[in-house]
Amino acid sequence: MTELEDGSRLAGVPDEFQRLWTPHRMAYIQAGPQPLRDACPFCEAPKHPDEERLIVARGETAFVVLNLFPYNSGHLLVCPYRHIGTYDQATPEEVAEIGALTQTGMRVLREVAHCDGFNLGMNQGEVAGAGVAAHLHQHIVPRWATDANFFPIIAKTKALPQLLDEIREAVANAWPGCSAGSGAQEG
Repeated sequence: MTELEDGSRLAGVPDEFQRLWTPHRMAYIQAGPQPLRDACPFCEAPKHPDEERLIVARGETAFVVLNLFPYNSGHLLVCPYRHIGTYDQATPEEVAEIGALTQTGMRVLREVAHCDGFNLGMNQGEVAGAGVAAHLHQHIVPRWATDANFFPIIAKTKALPQLLDEIREAVANAWPGCSAGSGAQEG
């Protein structure tokens, strides 16, 4: 048998080398230090099909989208439709729906990703670390007891085991009220 016929030596087949496949990061790398700045990505996303913009669920005043540059697989963002920069600018209805969507997002991620915990947070303002400072968004970052390793500390690298479209489909299909296979409703 030639080396070409021996499938155990092909790329993607487990061997002694560990590979990190993160093809979705190429958009971030190619965009440079200021990606997606011509238009607000959170204002633009709801204008497009859910699958195209990684939207998981839509509410009346807010929606849930996968983070295009996630800290962990399944990293969700809950955003109001209105272009506001800080939590104190949100209406009571927006606050309530952001909270409800956050809770549902946590429940769904526990079901589909089997995570052990979460980091929740809002970075408000560029000085506070907000990547998109002009549009309020709540982070839901799933965490696992076994996800701590040396990559983030030593190599400043995060291993993401799922592609964004795969996790979007799993989360959208598990979201309460969605019709099987269609994901979140189109808005």
